[in-house]
Amino acid sequence: MSKHLVVIGGGAAGFFCGVNAARMNPALKVTILEKSNKLLSKVKVSGGGRCNVTHACFDISEMSKRYPRGQNFVKKTFHQFFTTDTINWFEERGVTLKTESDGRMFPVTDSSQTVIDCLLKEANKYSVNIIMSTEVRKINLHPDSYRDSIFSLQCSNEKNLNADYVCIASGGFPKSSMFGWLKELGHSIEDPVPSLFTFNLPNHPIAKLMGVSVEKAKVKIIGSKLEEEGPLLITHWGLSGPAVLRLSAWGARELGVRSYEFGVLVNWVPEFNEQSLKEKFLQIRTISASQKVIGKNSFGLPNRLWEFLATQSGVKEEMRWADLPAAIQNKFIKNICAYECKVKGKTTFKEEFVTAGGIKLNEVDANTMMSKKNPNLFFAGEVLDVDGITGGFNFQHAWTSGWVAARTIAGISDKE
Repeated sequence: MSKHLVVIGGGAAGFFCGVNAARMNPALKVTILEKSNKLLSKVKVSGGGRCNVTHACFDISEMSKRYPRGQNFVKKTFHQFFTTDTINWFEERGVTLKTESDGRMFPVTDSSQTVIDCLLKEANKYSVNIIMSTEVRKINLHPDSYRDSIFSLQCSNEKNLNADYVCIASGGFPKSSMFGWLKELGHSIEDPVPSLFTFNLPNHPIAKLMGVSVEKAKVKIIGSKLEEEGPLLITHWGLSGPAVLRLSAWGARELGVRSYEFGVLVNWVPEFNEQSLKEKFLQIRTISASQKVIGKNSFGLPNRLWEFLATQSGVKEEMRWADLPAAIQNKFIKNICAYECKVKGKTTFKEEFVTAGGIKLNEVDANTMMSKKNPNLFFAGEVLDVDGITGGFNFQHAWTSGWVAARTIAGISDKE
């Protein structure tokens, strides 16, 4: 009888585990269970529908620094399957990736469907069985004289599945029902909290600038060491963009403790501080004395933002640089270098959000992705307490952990 691998979760990590295990050991029967009616939903929406497959970083030590949680764990797993392996894996199957200026890598088609079609084609090629709208309610272990263990999965459709190997790749922020059966298997959970979220500024006047983006800004959480520099986007609900998303990842737990109510300081021109900006203002006042302040934007900021900051500082429309009162100038400088906003709440996008938390890493062997509690039980992807900042890092962890689990399962089943 062929051995049976059941993968719980039809996302990136689950699919990668399933198709690679089936390819590496053709005698292995592979089933992927997906609780929803959608496969690879995060792949579909990632990168604005283009799928940020990985990041063009080819140094394991540098890459691991992009993971607020799980740095040491991914250092080990990346030695087995890294960014170059991801690029080659997809390229061998007709999906060529391109690198953008910020290091993110996308398929040359700029369509996530290309990645989805590739994975579905692999599943079809190696006869991977996919069962949709099926949630696992419980996993029972039945040790017998023939094997170390065999699993019996109780599912929502009243059908039980037996498996010789189980890989749990059910994504982040698991439901309380899932916590129950994971704990029954002897595993501990690092409480999940959202990561990669935007900052809400209810009723804040800056929201009138929705759609305005700044290529490089620095955002700092008041009362902490947390700060990030990068592109910043103003939305109708507050602040977003890579700088904010990265900041939310590094501060996921701390900001959760604060109930997502905190202050931020935004430096719209991070190459300046308040002192150096004051000196720059004095130069502008000398050179452009007769020009209007609102009309003279010397810092490459979007004009709507420049006008907003000027007006918020008390600059009148007709005011010239020569006539700029000291008090208004100082306020303007502060608003440019340290614009303060009160954040109250967050916005996460159901399909895209990432979770900090999950299975504790000291209970999983990074070399095999196998549980240290139960032989032949594996984990892959976001269900583990590993999460990266935005930019393709979470997908790389998904591909890597899925591949390592697949290789281990295929190798064990070959020997048995």
